Amino acid sequence: MRARIFAVLAVLMVLLLVAGQCGAPATPEAPAQAPATEGGKQFKFAAIFPGVITDADYNTLGYIGATAVQSDLGLEMAYSESVAVPDVERVMREYIDNGFNIIFTHGGQFVSQTIALAKEFPDVYFIGEGDSPVEDPPPNFWIIDRNFHVGFYAIGALAGKLTQTGKVGYIGGLTLPFSYAEVHAMEQAINDLGLDVEINPVWAGDFNDPTKARELTQAMLSEDVDVIVGSLNLGMFGLFEAVKGADRQVWATAKYVDKSNYAPDNYVTAVLYDWSTPLKDITQKIMDGETGGYYPMQFGSGFDIQLPLKNVPPDLNDEISKLVEDIKTGKIKVEKNTEPIE
Repeated sequence: MRARIFAVLAVLMVLLLVAGQCGAPATPEAPAQAPATEGGKQFKFAAIFPGVITDADYNTLGYIGATAVQSDLGLEMAYSESVAVPDVERVMREYIDNGFNIIFTHGGQFVSQTIALAKEFPDVYFIGEGDSPVEDPPPNFWIIDRNFHVGFYAIGALAGKLTQTGKVGYIGGLTLPFSYAEVHAMEQAINDLGLDVEINPVWAGDFNDPTKARELTQAMLSEDVDVIVGSLNLGMFGLFEAVKGADRQVWATAKYVDKSNYAPDNYVTAVLYDWSTPLKDITQKIMDGETGGYYPMQFGSGFDIQLPLKNVPPDLNDEISKLVEDIKTGKIKVEKNTEPIE
């Protein structure tokens, strides 16, 4: 995963130099002929990202997914990065005006506007993201349910087994339903295992603030927390700096991509995410005539736990590997509980 991301980043730098302007819509070279349906309809795929595609994190993963649609399915693809919520409707309309008929918005903050335009443009297909099914969705709308909480069940089990002090920390960005669900899934895992472990969740107020994340991590370390679970983007840099500076052994986990090189003596694992499989599956379904639906991310088709675990005993790696298999087979049912945490 990490090697592929670095390779993509190298390509991105070339594209940005050619485009000549950062943050503006950029269109990679299109195939000579876009695929067509039986009726001769051609498909053009547009992706919209809330941040820069070179973040080696959430936006890069979305971009890799979009380029997989382009390369593996042969569609013309264009994208816009660093799009703010107030601007996303305008950007979607511009793509529609230019003949793009599959629109993907990467981020739960865009889902309402994406649904609204799907209702307005019934001949265009829309792919949005969220953390639950959509009630009464338009027939031309696909929702990707990210199911972040499922991976965090495994993280909770790992943290509960690993801690020596009985105290586990969780640092999120914003108090959003998916973040609450991640914490509750960790609690479920610890309860299922019958462990006497305390989880201390806090939120930095920003996914991309390393300074705040470092301060929160240092505060946890002063309270004997020895396993810290990060659910951040750029904020992870601050978390890693704090754990590296600890005067005792502290372990950390991450999200989205392999970040082991930032704290090699403290890093254990990450919940790795992949948008290539969901986006290719959904786009192929659209091309085959299935215009809308519900696509839940799950182990093997959207995310996985990075294995083998680092800086832990081999027997713990075996335990967590088996637990992940039990989730995959349905032996373990992870609840989606979005109840706010005070």
